[in-house]
Amino acid sequence: MNTGAHIRDDLPRDGTRLADSLVALAAAVGTRPVEALQSLHRSGAALLDVAIGRSTVEPAAGDRRFDDPAWQGNPLYRGLMHSHLALVREAQRLAGELALSPRDEARTRMALGMVADTLAPTNTLLGNPAALRRTLDTGGRNLLDGARNLVTDWRDNGGLPAMVDGTAFGVGENLAVTPGSVVYRHAMLELVQYRAQTQKVHGTPLFIVPPQINKYYIWDLAPGRSLIEYLVQQGFQVFVVSWFDPGAAQSGWGLEDYVLALEEAMQAVRDISRAPQMHVLGACSGGITASALLAYLAAKGSDWARSLTLLVSLLDVQGIADSSMGLFAHLETLELARTASGGSGVLQGKDLAKVFAWLRPNELIWNYWVNNYLMGEKPPTFDVLYWNSDTTRLPARLHADFIALLQTNALAHEGGLSIGEMPLSLANVGCDSYIVAGRTDHITPWEGCYQTRRMLGGHSEFVLTSSGHVQSIVTPPGGKKASFLTNNGAHDTPEGFESGGQANEGSWWPHLTAWLAARSDAQKRAPAREGSRGHPALCAAPGTYVLGPTGSAAE
Repeated sequence: MNTGAHIRDDLPRDGTRLADSLVALAAAVGTRPVEALQSLHRSGAALLDVAIGRSTVEPAAGDRRFDDPAWQGNPLYRGLMHSHLALVREAQRLAGELALSPRDEARTRMALGMVADTLAPTNTLLGNPAALRRTLDTGGRNLLDGARNLVTDWRDNGGLPAMVDGTAFGVGENLAVTPGSVVYRHAMLELVQYRAQTQKVHGTPLFIVPPQINKYYIWDLAPGRSLIEYLVQQGFQVFVVSWFDPGAAQSGWGLEDYVLALEEAMQAVRDISRAPQMHVLGACSGGITASALLAYLAAKGSDWARSLTLLVSLLDVQGIADSSMGLFAHLETLELARTASGGSGVLQGKDLAKVFAWLRPNELIWNYWVNNYLMGEKPPTFDVLYWNSDTTRLPARLHADFIALLQTNALAHEGGLSIGEMPLSLANVGCDSYIVAGRTDHITPWEGCYQTRRMLGGHSEFVLTSSGHVQSIVTPPGGKKASFLTNNGAHDTPEGFESGGQANEGSWWPHLTAWLAARSDAQKRAPAREGSRGHPALCAAPGTYVLGPTGSAAE
């Protein structure tokens, strides 16, 4: 086992925690009683406006909790809605008047928002006209069905309402079904090569690095919604890593171990494809790992990467720390998840998923609370939600390495991270890069993803999709609402990119394939089968690691 990635000791660390911000909030309220009293006075005035029918506060755009006509047509429900929204507005206003630091204010707004969302009237039977009407129409059958759903979720989903009906899906059955084979197996990963579907293929293969906390098949979701399927059909040789799901015995696996395992997998791709270079694609934490990998190869003088594609990957956290989503998107998310996991040696993916869900409780918790328990419906059948719930675990060492990277912003500093005792610099990654971000991404804010352009060597193409974190990846051609922004002019800020950007309707997938094709070696005859004499096919895709623990990995 390696000694682990090294973060420079002289880099400043963000050591504050959510608890510190709550203490700062309590102290601010105690030392600024005038602002608190003024807020109470405004709240009372707002409730008076509601009582006499003068309130004009309305739900924010996109807030669907109050879509039922009763919220406008029934005076009692209309008053209840206005009262709730007015009090939420005044609480958020108070958070901005207490002279808190920007970070403490952002955390306070987030915490107040979570409390407000929890106390929304729509989460109760009497406060939800649609649920009340459903109860009357069914004679209460919806509540019996809801109680059954509650018991099931308490037993099987950690007490949170299930987001998806998983009975309709099976990995290798209707998910992750693009034909291919496992052509290399390591204690930490399986390497899947996909079967060519064209007579000729581009001379430069693709090597995909997925996040460690989720299973790889977000890239190969379902026929017609699979980026891997699409790339294969466009004549690319595609290889993807499928990570082993670690247990306590693998708690010592760190970032360095993952980088070195990827280096071995890349060598296997080179051997099988007989290509000296490959396109490297990574998403989210897989993008962080892929970037460290290429910086490590550059430090060694190994020119193996023709290009680097990063999807919703945040390498520089500076500038997002004072937004509520940016806060939890980096350090606090991992810290809270570690607390939930305890000392088991691994970070449970389900615990991280819970923390992310509480970032957007209306969409990811209370929406399903109403659907599953008050309406008595089954959760929706949706492949992305099934994948999102099919989590893996993160070794304690890798977890700690990610926290250290984010505390110090080490990747943004030359030599801030070392692998194999070699200081790394992303500026030495000289290949061209293609960077994709999502406008509504609450985990990796697009403005932060944009900053990657200045960190890497080579030319960078930045693409801003109209979607969120996961939907930015799953954007197949033919979608009715998909669009993306590009900018071929000069720009060096997110604002400059937007102001001169060109809107493009549809999926960004064809744009990526054209970009990759322009940087690929000449086409050649497609391989007749997966693997090679030195790396024969071991089993059919999607492999064994993606199906869950299959035994002990080698130490």
